[in-house]
Amino acid sequence: MAKWTPKHEAPEPLEGPVVATITGGTILWFVLFLVQVPFYGWFGDRDLTWWVWTCLAGAGLGLIGIWYVRKRDAALKRHAAAQAAEPAGTPEARPGS
Repeated sequence: MAKWTPKHEAPEPLEGPVVATITGGTILWFVLFLVQVPFYGWFGDRDLTWWVWTCLAGAGLGLIGIWYVRKRDAALKRHAAAQAAEPAGTPEARPGS
């Protein structure tokens, strides 16, 4: 079998409103949790309580995601500012020089 080789380079990743998207998803998971809590007994009778706890876990992981993407967004902005501040004719520092 021949080794697979790409025919073209992969496109650059799309950057969008990542923080807003993760925040919206986190809010949605938490709202779903709050909607299901009053029916916990119904879920328990049918052995479906994992639905309730899955929503809470999604909200908790979403909070970690919000923290992560905010830090990432800040790092990208710092990098872009550093690149803009660098003079155009200055060669970049090479590792080991």
